[in-house]
Amino acid sequence: MNNTKTIPEHLFDAALYLFLACIFVATFYPFWNILVISLNDATDTLRGSLYFWPREFTLASYNTIFRNPEIWSALQVTVLRTIVGTILSIFCISLLAYALSKRHLLGWKYFSFFFVFTMYFGGGLIPTYMIIKSLGLIDSFWVFIFPGAIGVFLMILVRTFIEQLPGEIEESAKIDGANDLQIFARIVMPLCVPVLATIGLFLAIGHWNAWYDSYIYTYKPELKTLQAVLVKILNQFQTGAMMTDAQQLAQSSKRIPVSSESIRMAVTMVATLPIILVYPFVQKYFVKGIMMGAIKN
Repeated sequence: MNNTKTIPEHLFDAALYLFLACIFVATFYPFWNILVISLNDATDTLRGSLYFWPREFTLASYNTIFRNPEIWSALQVTVLRTIVGTILSIFCISLLAYALSKRHLLGWKYFSFFFVFTMYFGGGLIPTYMIIKSLGLIDSFWVFIFPGAIGVFLMILVRTFIEQLPGEIEESAKIDGANDLQIFARIVMPLCVPVLATIGLFLAIGHWNAWYDSYIYTYKPELKTLQAVLVKILNQFQTGAMMTDAQQLAQSSKRIPVSSESIRMAVTMVATLPIILVYPFVQKYFVKGIMMGAIKN
């Protein structure tokens, strides 16, 4: 069998690789440019033409951010929220998905409709706020956890994944005397690791990036999340972004180590980099979980 490629095939491969390289540059370079600006001296950045690496390396912007005492408190709240919220949501979603995967369940259609209905219609901000207030969750850490503990879309992914598991496995376990909870904990959950890792990534990103619920439902500074504090920092430096060229020139002559732009870039890196670093650890499960959870044979 001749495996030698023809000239048109080589040209097609070259065009494909060039296209993929362009896509990579278009998606990666903006993030890289933000990193470069955040690590460069603020007064030097005003000169422009800063493309691929810092001309004058400095951590002044990051030092300015982390000198803010609110940052460390908000970081602890966000990390705790991400860990607790993700674990609790995975447990609740998987339990619900396992129950709704049993189509012989009495009232299965009505329960399924009840949850799917919430994907298309919501009560709005004011009714939601009134409900949360009536539950006593205002100014409570659990306001970050309980209201969004179950995501219906993620539940459907897990349910579809469970429905694809061979039914003979559960039948054998029942013959051996296992009840539903034992089957769920010892058989279903270990087999669902790919899809659970996938939804876990979605949940972790959602908790890490959330700031609006902290803005609405909490007033105590010690309950503010990292994203909410970073938004506050961005607003504080927003005025600096509106300086005229003459003001920027005067600032550069004073050799002030940071500027509104460098602070914004550093804040963006602080907000995005930690959650990006999580992805490589779940990458091997991600595609498998999405494909098997979204497509039913």
